[in-house]
Amino acid sequence: MTAAAHVLHEGYARSDGVASTVGLVRDGDQVIVVDPGMVANRSLILEPMERLGVPPQSVTDIVISHHHPDHTVNIALFPPVRVHDHWAVYEGDRWTDRPAENAQVSPHVRLVETPGHTPQDTTTLVDTPDGVVAFTHLWWFEGIEGDPRAADLEALFRQRERVLEIADLIVPGHGPAFEVSK
Repeated sequence: MTAAAHVLHEGYARSDGVASTVGLVRDGDQVIVVDPGMVANRSLILEPMERLGVPPQSVTDIVISHHHPDHTVNIALFPPVRVHDHWAVYEGDRWTDRPAENAQVSPHVRLVETPGHTPQDTTTLVDTPDGVVAFTHLWWFEGIEGDPRAADLEALFRQRERVLEIADLIVPGHGPAFEVSK
């Protein structure tokens, strides 16, 4: 058995606004939202979930790639859930320290540390029937050569190589998914 990965909202970064790419993963009884950040209207997250038959109250986990508001601002759309980031899992009033590197969120979803855009970036790797999907901010969108806001461009390029070795599909932080050409 493997997980199913969906893009709820295809993000963008342009002069008139910025929106996060928002993902949803179903893995057995777990429902994971990745980067519930800025969008023009919250319905752009909730309506695709409704079409998939996933009510907000069924979400069990949220993963944030990094702590910029454009990737976190809509966490409160979901009832109290486990929130995963680069160094901990938060649930209710509990803060449980753990490194993101190889942290299992669910049986077919794990995190890897991928600093570059920020020192605290993580990538969410999802095993699906079609291969490994990587939700990541190592790319804003396909084709971008660098990252105009990168904290460490050399680290970003090293981490891109690492993720390209693992993933079959890249879901970037602010654009449509693209296939990895091996």
